[in-house]
Amino acid sequence: MTKRVKKAIIPAAGLGTRFLPATKAMPKEMLPIVDKPTIQYIVEEAINSGIEDIIIVTGKGKRAIEDHFDYSFDLEHSLFSSGKVKLLEEVQRSSEMADIHYIRQKHPKGLGHAVWSARKFIGDEPFAVLLGDDIVQAETPCIRQMMEQFERTESSVIGVKPVPDEETSRYGIVETSSKSGRLYEVANFVEKPPKGEAPSNLAIMGRYILTPEIFSFLENQEAGAGGEIQLTDAIQKLNQVQHVYAYEFEGNRYDVGDKLGFITTSVEFALQNEELREPLLHYLKEKVLNLP
Repeated sequence: MTKRVKKAIIPAAGLGTRFLPATKAMPKEMLPIVDKPTIQYIVEEAINSGIEDIIIVTGKGKRAIEDHFDYSFDLEHSLFSSGKVKLLEEVQRSSEMADIHYIRQKHPKGLGHAVWSARKFIGDEPFAVLLGDDIVQAETPCIRQMMEQFERTESSVIGVKPVPDEETSRYGIVETSSKSGRLYEVANFVEKPPKGEAPSNLAIMGRYILTPEIFSFLENQEAGAGGEIQLTDAIQKLNQVQHVYAYEFEGNRYDVGDKLGFITTSVEFALQNEELREPLLHYLKEKVLNLP
């Protein structure tokens, strides 16, 4: 009988160098999209997918993440005393979301090492991995879609989306051998292939359902692209002993891992906000498009 996916790892130990100097003293995961830090979108996706326990892998200078998901007595008391009930509910919501645990990645050795750091928390269960550089809006939460595919295949499932050919060198890319609807059987995984050498345009998009066997490969994985221990390289080895599938998930994926993606995502999310939509549209027409 297939074990249910109940635990998730959210790696959040990166240095956030693309957003310096803003991330010198603030974790990049706490940079807000409108009025909510990026990591909260990721946590909400996991919870809405049915995940029961979340472990966030942090690093030096990431204490703000723990504080965000903790209670803040002084702030909550002040909001209550001021009658700001709606704001109080929003603040309390972040501290009542789920059972969130933390572990420190002591050395910045890459995504694969960050996932391996949480092995004792996961044990011998299948688990989800959600990266904070990708926010997905979908009717059915992205990781829930993938959990359903895992229940069908009883195998690891990697979330993918097609990208323009000129961008394939930025991603882990899958080479497929067969397809059934949105589900692909994978022949090979290639981490950031050189331009013009990608086997497809299906890029790994920061969502994974993995079996615990991945930890044995991560433990012995040598450094790969960028001198880091790459999760994609370990998945390639796992695929040699177990079927690994790629699933082209439904929904809109927003890249908040670089400045342009962060800005455009902020604009799109602001346009979805009833309070901000009209004044923002007015500003864009007048100041950006020079329309009357």
